[in-house]
Amino acid sequence: VQLQASGGGLVQAGGSLRLSCAASRRTFSNNGVAWFRQAPGKERQIVAGISWNGGSTYYADSAKGRFTISRDNAKNTVDLQMSSLKPEDTAVYYCAVSLWSTVSVSRNNYRYWGQGTQVTVSS
Repeated sequence: VQLQASGGGLVQAGGSLRLSCAASRRTFSNNGVAWFRQAPGKERQIVAGISWNGGSTYYADSAKGRFTISRDNAKNTVDLQMSSLKPEDTAVYYCAVSLWSTVSVSRNNYRYWGQGTQVTVSS
């Protein structure tokens, strides 16, 4: 699976961005998919995840109430709608495909990773 993440950019605090992850060469419709982020000097951490059919989602505490993850298996895409953005959301955001159909919070359970898209939130 090749993953292409897009939608990052520079936004003011309080603004919104929509990230999109598209898969090619192979479908990920049977797999959980998650968005991770990594800020400079920090570990890569999960932001949100969604199960294979969208029936189950996971949000990190920092994302709850502000971010929404969704997927369209017909289009082989997973989106992350981010609202009320804060400067601390600044990071490189990566989409990743899980080894399993469910969501996992551990990076070790993700086999395929996109190249990352930069999100910068100015104060």
